[in-house]
Amino acid sequence: MSRDLQLALHGRLTTAVAVLDLPLNGQHLERLAIELTPAVAAMLAEVDATVAELEPVSYALTEQAGPVDRHISEYAGCRSAIHPEVEEDSPAALLALELRGTHDVTATDVPTRTHLTLTVRPLSLLGWQWWLDKMSVSASTILRHGPVVTGTGHYGEITVHLRGENVGDLLDDQAAARSARRLQGFLVGDVPARSSAGHPW
Repeated sequence: MSRDLQLALHGRLTTAVAVLDLPLNGQHLERLAIELTPAVAAMLAEVDATVAELEPVSYALTEQAGPVDRHISEYAGCRSAIHPEVEEDSPAALLALELRGTHDVTATDVPTRTHLTLTVRPLSLLGWQWWLDKMSVSASTILRHGPVVTGTGHYGEITVHLRGENVGDLLDDQAAARSARRLQGFLVGDVPARSSAGHPW
């Protein structure tokens, strides 16, 4: 990988030198690529390590009926479960019925008349934010469990346990894209402006 990284770095440096019209020749660029490759590799490894450090958070299970004790149905790619003792016109059941036709919703579970577990698969982090806002999910309740991100909120009198089954992957993609943009900015010299006082080096 270091040879591939060195070649990629050399290409970016060549482009940056041409764009910025710097007085560097081919030997300078090769030397810079050789010298910077370990530092860039270390930065990339640090980003990978930071992403890998995210550990699943343990959480407690509540006393609720198990899947065997529920009526389960499937409609338009959404799996819906409801406890047999919960009336179908209860607030949580009506909300689940309303949401199960929504594009992002993949599962609903109604264990009690005022509790709903809602599983969504948003296409973007903006879509996830929309669900967080709609269900008034408190930031202090948001936890990450690998690719799944959960949070608890309220919709009227209903307590909603929101599950984003792919949100962890979306967050990882956003972090990788942000790191790549920063690295690209670094390579082409697009660094934050420094104070005009004193020499920039």
